[in-house]
Amino acid sequence: MAESTGEIRTVANPGHYDMARKQLRRASRIVSRRHGPDRRTGHKPSKRWEKANAARNKVHHRVANLREDALHKLTTAVAAEYGTIVIEDLNVAGMLRNRRLARRIADAGFGEIRRQLDYKTRQRHATRTIVASRWYPSSKTCSGCGVVKAKLPLHVRTYECGACGLVIDRDVNAARNLAARAAACTTGTGVAGYQDTLKQVSKPRGADRKTRATHPRRKAEAGRAGGATLPQRRQTEARDRTQAEALTLW
Repeated sequence: MAESTGEIRTVANPGHYDMARKQLRRASRIVSRRHGPDRRTGHKPSKRWEKANAARNKVHHRVANLREDALHKLTTAVAAEYGTIVIEDLNVAGMLRNRRLARRIADAGFGEIRRQLDYKTRQRHATRTIVASRWYPSSKTCSGCGVVKAKLPLHVRTYECGACGLVIDRDVNAARNLAARAAACTTGTGVAGYQDTLKQVSKPRGADRKTRATHPRRKAEAGRAGGATLPQRRQTEARDRTQAEALTLW
């Protein structure tokens, strides 16, 4: 989604894989009816299986080429038209755990879009990329008054502000907040990266909930006194042993 002089433009997901699913099902059905390779018995695939498998791989290859072509055209147009580009650092791995959205999210290629925008904006000195933090509440923040909601489920597609009464599409509201964040990030050298130059504001509980990886505490081991780690003690013992051998040889 792009915003220029107050105009919101949305680019729909082409869905190349969805369009090729019927053809892929037919090709996969033909492959499953042929005698394929068997690692347990060492059976080699038949010529008909190799031919059917090549036809199925050709469909996959065509889908990959269509996706790559569409992403290159999109990122090139965005990098050539806009001087400042704001993208979000989304938790794509977590989004792929949703079985209802995983196929379309993977087909969109969010990571590839970010990679292409990164190097294409580096090639143009007048263009810069700002990466909004993963925990920046772009969808939960009201673009009118700045109030942040504590919770906003994914199925709610319309943002309704209880403070100022603003009713707006969820994605349009997020696009306006990201555009305002780009205007606030006045510093920078045009290099893509994180630029958290905004003043931290208080948010309600749960507005920017984080998921931290917890690591189990290391159990205390015998002989580890004074805070010294076990590898350091082994290094000390090895050094003392080497010195002792050197003195014996001398």
